[in-house]
Amino acid sequence: MKDATGELSMTAVAVVAIAGIAGLFGTFVWPQIRANITRNTYCSQANCDATTCDGQWCTCTYLDNEGNDQTVRCPDESSNDDVIN
Repeated sequence: MKDATGELSMTAVAVVAIAGIAGLFGTFVWPQIRANITRNTYCSQANCDATTCDGQWCTCTYLDNEGNDQTVRCPDESSNDDVIN
């Protein structure tokens, strides 16, 4: 019976640890990944004007699914920076 109790408690520890890791991923990592995917999608179809760039970011416009102009901040491709914050 002691073995069964030990296995049950280790299973509970594993479930709590997996839930904790999933919670941290969902809170901190996934929003950044989702924002990057969204930004890359919209920036690939955006019209950027060099006058709206600040050396690292450009404010660009794109047409949404309903045909309305929307704005998005895209990386400045003319920048020499390798890292974009």
